[in-house]
Amino acid sequence: MRNISQNPLQLAQSLSDYWSPKIIAEVNDLYVKVAKLKGDLVWHSHDNEDEMFVILRGKLKIEFRDKQVELETGDIYVVPKGIEHNPVASNECLVMLVEKKSTLHTGSLVDKNSKSIQYQLGDL
Repeated sequence: MRNISQNPLQLAQSLSDYWSPKIIAEVNDLYVKVAKLKGDLVWHSHDNEDEMFVILRGKLKIEFRDKQVELETGDIYVVPKGIEHNPVASNECLVMLVEKKSTLHTGSLVDKNSKSIQYQLGDL
């Protein structure tokens, strides 16, 4: 597994596709990922895993059925397991994600934006 000694912001900037996270490191049973976001992903949940967002640059809104959370550069937010959510970035946003290795990109929902773990392990 790769444990890249590079800047996560620079790695996220190098990505060409939106909503296509790439794994940059692993810690115990967790993957550290970077992604470039714009627009919205899809409503989904992760039944057995929490999902941590770290905003590297830009702004991200995470919609929930009963509220929304607005995040800016430097903010960290954990979406608890089982909670349906939809990330939305009006403008380009760069994020780092920390998730269990078992976390599926869009949970049990398979969507056109869903990326497999195999894809996420691919070259940056």
